[in-house]
Amino acid sequence: MRGVGGPLLCIGDLLSDVADDGGVDIERRQSPSPSPPIAASVDSLSPYDLQQLFQENYDLLIDSLSGTDHSWTFSTLKLCAALEKADKLILSANSSTSLLLEKIELLESILKRGDAAVIKALEIVQAAKEAERL
Repeated sequence: MRGVGGPLLCIGDLLSDVADDGGVDIERRQSPSPSPPIAASVDSLSPYDLQQLFQENYDLLIDSLSGTDHSWTFSTLKLCAALEKADKLILSANSSTSLLLEKIELLESILKRGDAAVIKALEIVQAAKEAERL
């Protein structure tokens, strides 16, 4: 039963809803994770590892919530740490994208100046050729 039985079930419902909204399919949620959760190497994650990290921590939390011990608190912290890492990665990507956009705009202005210089040089050459004909 969803939402009945106190705060622990409500937390489980919330996490279940987060996973459902995030597009995690039920088959992956029910299958055992292929590798142990990534805890020590969180700093070296790539964007492609984020979904796997979230899924592993989510599965661990769901298993903990179904038990009777208090390991769900640690699992919740691990899941939150994974979400914080994802947030930092997104912020980093956004700032890198902004920096890249500035550099592209600078390169475009350099190319436009170069194109203008080439056009001016061609005009000078054309004018010199016309002057020779006269």
